[in-house]
Amino acid sequence: MVKSVEAIFENGVFKPLEKMDLEEHKKVTIIVTNEPEEIFDTLFLVSMVYDGFSAQEIEDIEKVATDRSRFSRNGD
Repeated sequence: MVKSVEAIFENGVFKPLEKMDLEEHKKVTIIVTNEPEEIFDTLFLVSMVYDGFSAQEIEDIEKVATDRSRFSRNGD
């Protein structure tokens, strides 16, 4: 699961500003940025594009996205 959560860094500890649906002592990876949410690292944002899709759904989306037969220079 990839999720963006705002947090406060206080007394050496990150404190999320919303309730987290995690079990106690669950190991997670935290990406720290001082930039506004809109300026996240491009790779991080891309990693969320297919979040929640099955492998088959991703394959179907990729087939449609790369099907050049639907492209037209004449606007047809």
